[in-house]
Parts: sequence; C-alpha cells; structure tokens
Amino acid sequence: MERLNGKKSFRKAISSLKIKIIDLYIIKKFLGTFFFCLVLILTIAVVFDFAEKIDNFMEKSAPWKAVVFDYYLNFIPYFATLFAPLFVFIAVIFFTSRMAVNTEIIAILNSGMSFRRMMWPYFLSAVVIGGMIFYLTNFMIPHANLVRLDFEDKYYRPRGRRINIENVHRQVFKNIYVYIESYNPVYLRGRNFKIEKFDNHGRLISKLSAPSVTWDSVSGKWSALNYVHREIKGSEEILTRGSKIDTTLTIRPSDLARDASFVGTMNWSELDNYIDLLKMQGSDEIKVFLIEKHRRIVSPFAVFILSLIGVSLSSRKIRGGIGMNIGIGLALSFSYIFFQQFASQFSLKGNLSPMVAMWIPNMIYLVIALVLYKLAPK
Repeated sequence: MERLNGKKSFRKAISSLKIKIIDLYIIKKFLGTFFFCLVLILTIAVVFDFAEKIDNFMEKSAPWKAVVFDYYLNFIPYFATLFAPLFVFIAVIFFTSRMAVNTEIIAILNSGMSFRRMMWPYFLSAVVIGGMIFYLTNFMIPHANLVRLDFEDKYYRPRGRRINIENVHRQVFKNIYVYIESYNPVYLRGRNFKIEKFDNHGRLISKLSAPSVTWDSVSGKWSALNYVHREIKGSEEILTRGSKIDTTLTIRPSDLARDASFVGTMNWSELDNYIDLLKMQGSDEIKVFLIEKHRRIVSPFAVFILSLIGVSLSSRKIRGGIGMNIGIGLALSFSYIFFQQFASQFSLKGNLSPMVAMWIPNMIYLVIALVLYKLAPK
C-alpha cells in the first residue's frame, strides 16, 4: 500500500511539472526580457567602446570590415557572457515586479499553483541561459577572444608591448626556475639567461648561465650560447664552460609572449591540458588558470541563484513599485560581482583555494536566496 501511494505521489509530482500555458507565459517573459536587456546594454557598451577607440582605429588605418567582423562581432559575445548573470537578475526583477504590480502573481497563487511550482518555468529558463553561457564561455568565445586580441594588437594597443619582453621568470619544473632578462619574440632570442635548480630545502644545487639563448625550431629546444654551468656538491663547486648546450625546458616561445589575457583564449580541453602542464612544472601561475576554470563553472550556476533571489524579492508588491525592486536588485547583483572579484584576488595573493574562492560568492548568495524564498508570499 505504501509503495502504491509512493508511485501515485511520484506520478503526481511528474505530472505537475508538465509545461502549462502559464509556464510558457513566464518563460516567454523571462527570455524576452533577458534578451531585450542584453541587446540594450550591449548597444550602449559598443557605442561607448567605439567612441573611446575610434581615434586609435583611424590612426592605425583599421579596415572597417575588420572593426566590425574581427573586433565587435567577437567583443559582443565576450561582454555578454561576462555580465550575463547580472542581465538575468535585472530581467527577473523587472518582469516579475511588473507581474506583481499587475496582481498576476496573486492570481497565479490563488489559482492553486504553489510558489514552488511557479518557480519551475524560471528554472527552465535558467537552464537555457546557463547552458548557453557554459557553451559560449568554454567552446566559442576562446576562439573569438583570439581574433579580437589579435585585432587589438594590430590596431589598438601598441604592438611594441610584445617586443623586448623584460624580466621573464618561469618555474619550469618543481624547484627549477628560469630567468631571461630580455626576450625578443621576433628573433626568438633572449639575453642574460639563467636556469637555477634548488633542493627541497631551498638550497641552490646547480646554475646554468649564458649571455644569450635562442630557440631552435628544428629540434624544438632552447640552446644556451657561451654557457657556464655551476654545480654545487656539498662544499665543492664544479664549473663547466662551453660554446653551446641544448636544454630540456618545457616552455616554448609562445609561452614567453603570453600576457594575462591569454587565459581567455583557451577552450575547455586546452585549459585542462595547460593546467596539467603547470602542475607538472609546479608553477605558481597555476592559480590564475584554476580560477578561470572554476569561474567558467560557477557563472552558469549563478544564473539559478540570482534568478531565485530575483523572483523571491520581486514577487511581493511593495511601496516604491518596480523602481525599489530594481534598485535592491542592482545593489545585490553588483555586490555579487564585487565579492567574486575580491575572492579571486584573495586566492591569488593568499592561500585560499581557487575552487573555494570562486564558489564562496555562490554559497553566500545561495543562503540569501533561501532566506528570501522563505519570506516570499506563498
């Protein structure tokens, strides 16, 4: 009998999740308002960005076709996914407040639909937007960023920033560090090259120095010219000199020319592979890439949390109307972005795990969402 009642309850629960007319109405409102806000804010962003950079475009004689297709068509999806959770929050606050003011929420609840069941179309809409954000961020936008950054190198930023790279420090393996005083990516040549190896206690055990180092594209190795190798064994030092020696470094010329924006040009599999390489090297740079990896996972989940906050906050008719709800919503959404940036910096500068740092804002705002959900009109 209990099993029969359990089956009936399960079938009833499944039946209640079938898409109804009111669900389609809310989904249409949600997605329609979201894309309207997206287009509106993106238009403003493009206008301001163009006004800021038009002098550089004209000075560098940038072709208008490249400006439109190589830059702005790749800038738009990047900017859209970067602030998509904020746009979702604004959209939910706006159209749900309108429904509350027009007493549509009251009518829905009085018809027998529970507040929890009313969340179902919001959840489905969040799945669509969250899935879109995850796909774009991990598979489409990295290539778009590559094209956009290449355009900026040619027509916006001075190209000299990638020539004569100064003071290159890299940890290539555990306890093995490389230093190049000056590196020219055009000629693939570095000046004042050093490799230092330490033991687990931080004591220097060997050092290779050379006035210059070059990349041999045939062998795929770095060659140190006129090198001096110093090996320390206890109190004894062994010096070796030579005209040329090939190294077994795991870094390539493209690695030395990379800047902070490089992490955004890697798709999901490339990012994973590069993280594995940095783990093997024991590099401190790994935090930047782990933060990016977890940020790409966290952002889609933020859509669900901010949607729940938005519905719970704006489903009640309050004094001040829509403007009050939008004001509170903007304050919460911008504080979420602030917490996310603060947590990432705390991870980079401190000992906080990148995964924990990226999930802390979601956990905090999930608690806020559940509290507001309990206080929402039922």
